[in-house]
Amino acid sequence: MKSHAKAVVIGGGVVGCSVLYHLAKSGWTDIMLIERSELTSGSSWHAAGGFHTLNGDPNVAKLQAYTVQLYKEIEEISGQSCSLHLTGGVMMADTPERMDFLRLAHAKGRYLGMDTELITPSEAKAMFPLMDETNFVGAMWDPVEGHLDPSGTTHAYAKAARKLGAEIVLRNRVVELTQEVDGTWNVVTEQGTVKAEHVVNCGGLWAREIGRMVGVELPVLAMEHMYLLTEPMPEVEEFNKSTGREMIGVLDFKGEIYTRQERNGILLGTYEKACKPWSPVSTPWDFGHELLQPDIDRIAPSLEIGFKHFPGIEKAGIKQIINGPFTFALDGNPLVGPVQGLTNFWCACAVMAGFSQGGGVGLALSNWMVHGDPGFDVWGMDVARFGEWATLRYTNAKVRENYSRRFSIRFPNEELPAARPAQTTPLYDTMIANNAVMGDSWGLETPLWFAPRGSEPKDVVSFHRSNDFGPIGEEVRATREKVGVTEIANFAKYEVSGPGAEDFLNRLMTNRMPKTGRIVLTPMLNEFGRLIGDFTIAKASPRGGEERFMIWGSSAAQKYHMRWFEKHLPKDGSIRIHRFDQTLVGLSIAGPKSRDLLQKLVDVDISTTAFRFMDFREMAVGGAPCMVNRITYTGDLGYEIWMAPAYQRLVYKAIKEAGEEFGLVDFGMRALLSMRLEKNFSTWFRELRPIYGPFEGSMDRFIKLEKNDFIGREAAAKEQAEGPKLRRVSFIVDAADADVMGDEPIWAKVGGKDYGTVEKPHGYGAPRFDAGGKEVRGSNAAEGASAVRGIVDGDWRVVGWVTSGGYAHYVEKSMAQGYVPAALAENESAGLFEIEILGHRRPARVNVEPPFDPSGEKMRT
Repeated sequence: MKSHAKAVVIGGGVVGCSVLYHLAKSGWTDIMLIERSELTSGSSWHAAGGFHTLNGDPNVAKLQAYTVQLYKEIEEISGQSCSLHLTGGVMMADTPERMDFLRLAHAKGRYLGMDTELITPSEAKAMFPLMDETNFVGAMWDPVEGHLDPSGTTHAYAKAARKLGAEIVLRNRVVELTQEVDGTWNVVTEQGTVKAEHVVNCGGLWAREIGRMVGVELPVLAMEHMYLLTEPMPEVEEFNKSTGREMIGVLDFKGEIYTRQERNGILLGTYEKACKPWSPVSTPWDFGHELLQPDIDRIAPSLEIGFKHFPGIEKAGIKQIINGPFTFALDGNPLVGPVQGLTNFWCACAVMAGFSQGGGVGLALSNWMVHGDPGFDVWGMDVARFGEWATLRYTNAKVRENYSRRFSIRFPNEELPAARPAQTTPLYDTMIANNAVMGDSWGLETPLWFAPRGSEPKDVVSFHRSNDFGPIGEEVRATREKVGVTEIANFAKYEVSGPGAEDFLNRLMTNRMPKTGRIVLTPMLNEFGRLIGDFTIAKASPRGGEERFMIWGSSAAQKYHMRWFEKHLPKDGSIRIHRFDQTLVGLSIAGPKSRDLLQKLVDVDISTTAFRFMDFREMAVGGAPCMVNRITYTGDLGYEIWMAPAYQRLVYKAIKEAGEEFGLVDFGMRALLSMRLEKNFSTWFRELRPIYGPFEGSMDRFIKLEKNDFIGREAAAKEQAEGPKLRRVSFIVDAADADVMGDEPIWAKVGGKDYGTVEKPHGYGAPRFDAGGKEVRGSNAAEGASAVRGIVDGDWRVVGWVTSGGYAHYVEKSMAQGYVPAALAENESAGLFEIEILGHRRPARVNVEPPFDPSGEKMRT
């Protein structure tokens, strides 16, 4: 074993071997993988080996599509077969709601280049005759599904990595990790110590233990997962013989089961409600190639539905029940990337779908390590997406919830209850008493909307407009016409201070820093000129002679942004960054009467000339020391008021009492988001993401190319000079009873012109056949329309995608934001665009100017 390496990968499952292969492929050959036992000694060896491309996050779906394409490559390089079976698969819907979910998934696939198709239950039965099609209302066919040999695939990655120069050391447990002052890691193993520049935690079942070696508690938990294998079935053998093909894979939402052919029988797995964590506190190091005791009673409810839906399987004998542990993060997606607060310590763990995602994870992480950027939008997998609130017990509760809901529909207005409330502000009980429907905002309870007195404060979950529609409209109208108050504790809050703080921020941000007492809005770019942040920055009065800035941003990105800030801090310690989290909370008042209200609570002049739009001031509000910004996300006259938690109840009580004469109402985050649509305001991680440039994101006025050499300036200047290929736009949509939710395709009537914005199909799909062996394409009987498949329909073409939207209550318009080719971005012609909502294409029109107060006069008054 070498004593030095550029990078050490810990863990020899499919993910660790993929990371090793991709690092070697990128040119890092001084690398090694260290495994405590043999390759595939954790979860990989007993995995069912299925793969698919569909994922709730389209960006993760892209990496899953890459993973499937990769298998031919590693087979050729390694000479090791992956035993790839590309059979295709169907998802079965038994209710109209589940069919709506499939329509959404199918629509997402359009701009990803996925060749999915909505089909009838009868068409699905032709490919999997063991089902009773009368239990279903429709299905979605995906040609890029199948299964493989987990052990063979893992060894193919490993052999390919070795051929490219990587080293693999087996039967050698890592026992300690320490770091030198210069950043070098000491990887202490049973066979000696390796000094490494980078360490990658691919520990799988032992990822928590590896994390604890460096003081990190990763939000990952192993769950027992069962699947069964039947005896050989004559029906399977007959189907294979008569068609010359395998049976396809099937996912049944109602039964929470998946099934596919395995040899001459069937494999059937469950994600049961009565799920069970495995080794929830720590994973024993001596656990190896062994299985857990099966518990068929626990999965009996799923099997009962499964046997009803697939009666052909019920008659088969059970040959074996596999029960083994798999690791999950809170939301079911992997934990990938550099860990905030540490230098060159990387994660690639909680990859429960290793044979769907392992290749994409390896590619993204190797890009990140070698080139400084993952090359994709990987926020859905970024280890920084969870905060300190994701403790061991919180993780246990949320992973169990996620596991039990793996095949359940997540509605756009659905808030999941496990482990809540975790974080609360001093106003939590007050909000509950006010009949607030609360939501989870990065672990914090936040008011979403207020139910009328006498009604239950609860969402009726739906893909359509629901019971919150009317109350949100009332909140918006009262705020726009009088004044409203909302809690804004769920913003991220930072203070940057020290000599040279302004120079530091000028280097990070695209806009000029404000003068003392003023505010600016500014994006932040990475080295490649991509949007990685969007902030409100105020310059406060100096303290102790040092410059001081207050910064507000997206709460969900706090660790993501702290990681970036820390990376660029001066080594001399002259600049300090403090993240407040919930040690600073806030309230916002907005509407034409908000100045009158606030004036009653302060002892200073806040008239238009004394306290201008985009001013910042430290002042007492209702007798409490506060910081006040003259700005709101509503786009109306308004103020953000920030205070220590000890004062929040005092300030809120003062606002409520003073506001009675002005008709003050409480409003929630959904009303706030409705109002921002009316102003064409963008949101972080929806409109503004690391896959877009600042000019694509229509952030032009905040990009000061002439100010200094800020990070990403050269790339931004190039984007401006060449012109952005895409542009963020706002649409008014002729919707019915459902509004956009995000990720819907945008169609344009452009004739034969190809604007080149839609990803091309990956070309790695299996055709669909009927029971007689005839290839079937494009029948779409479930929809009754020939234009459901594909990205081209006559003169219409999918040219873009929706990022977010909803109903704008004050202007009474259904609205959406999204990205389209720049050449179409200012074309407000009627009949040019359509947006697909729940399988129906609705007319949409670009509106360049915001429909509410287009001149911005109200917020500046």
